[in-house]
Amino acid sequence: MHLAGHYYHVYNRGCNRERIFASAENYLYLLRQAKSFLADIPLTVIAYCLMPNSYHFLFRLEQDNVLSPLIQRLFNSYTQAFNKQQGRTGTLFEGRVKSVLVDSDECVLHLCRYIHLNPVAAGLVGGPAEWPYSNYLEWTGQRPGTLLDRDFVQQYFAAPIDYERFVLGEMDPALRSRLHKYYLE
Repeated sequence: MHLAGHYYHVYNRGCNRERIFASAENYLYLLRQAKSFLADIPLTVIAYCLMPNSYHFLFRLEQDNVLSPLIQRLFNSYTQAFNKQQGRTGTLFEGRVKSVLVDSDECVLHLCRYIHLNPVAAGLVGGPAEWPYSNYLEWTGQRPGTLLDRDFVQQYFAAPIDYERFVLGEMDPALRSRLHKYYLE
C-alpha cells in the first residue's frame, strides 16, 4: 500500500544490467510518456534520473494507491515501444520495480542528491549539470521543465546555488550509511 503524503523512491534496472535506453530518443520518449500519464494521476515528481541501464524517481503521493498503476502503465508502455524499436522480445527490467518508502524529510533531500549524482558516480559525466536525463537542471534553474515541484525545492533551498552546493558538498558518513537502504544496489 502506498499512502498519500509520503515519498517513495521508485527504481529498477535492465535485465542482466543491460541498457534500457539505446538512444537520446528513448530517454525523451519515456519522459514524454511520464508527463502524459502524470496529467491524470495525483502524484508529484520530486527528483528523477534516467541512466543507461536504470531509472530512479522520487515521488510524493497526493492520494493513496496511485503509484503502482502509474508505474505499471508507464514501464509496460515503454517496454513495448523499446522492444519494438530494438527488434527484441521479453522482459526489459530486472524483476519487479522497487518502491521504497522514504521516512524522513532529511532522507528525502539526501535521496535527491543521490539521484542527481548517479551519472557522476557511474563515470558518465563530471558533474550533475552535464547529464540531460534528470531534473537536476530544473532544480538549479538552468532549464525549464514540468517534472518538478518548484515549491518543494524552494521550501528547502532559497536559491539554485544552495542546491548546487548541497549536492556537491560532503555527506556525513553516518548519514550515508543510514541512506543505504534507499539505494539501488
